[in-house]
Amino acid sequence: MRTATIERNTLETQIKVSVNLDGQGNANLDTGVPFFEHMLDQIARHGLIDLEINANGDTHIDDHHTVEDVGITLGQAIREAVGDKKGIQRYGHAYVPLDEALSRVVIDLSGRPGLVFNADFTREKIGQFDTELVSEFFQGFVNHAQATLHIDCLRGDNAHHQVETIFKAFGRALRVALSSDERMAGKLPSTKGSL
Repeated sequence: MRTATIERNTLETQIKVSVNLDGQGNANLDTGVPFFEHMLDQIARHGLIDLEINANGDTHIDDHHTVEDVGITLGQAIREAVGDKKGIQRYGHAYVPLDEALSRVVIDLSGRPGLVFNADFTREKIGQFDTELVSEFFQGFVNHAQATLHIDCLRGDNAHHQVETIFKAFGRALRVALSSDERMAGKLPSTKGSL
């Protein structure tokens, strides 16, 4: 089983993340940020990753530290759970529509952190959630998962739809990248011999 549990404690947040990369898409989430939990549930459901996240952060100030630090801790957990990466697909991509919105996500579990994020959200807030925190979450994730991630929201009029297509596409792209490649069993998907 490809599983991991990571705890991260700072003066701003206390976070515990558990992942099962070969799960059923179940999520148990408690972050104090309801819209963010709705998005994390999309990662679990569409990535078929069992995900448990408990976060206690300084949300009385704002949601920034909680969202960013969950991204960091989730990245660490996935990196640990995937192990040596032998026999995985490594790359994954997905396009996901939601009504008028459409997003594309491409991921490479490369061992090199990098984020290219292109999204022109139509609103700065969805309820109380700042849309600028979407890129902060993914930046924290790639830095600690050591993954290369390209995110493009190609169109959309409704900010909720725009953000949701990104998280769904990320879950589906991650699912492909983490899946096994029978023809590469026991082999590392790299000509360099390391990832």
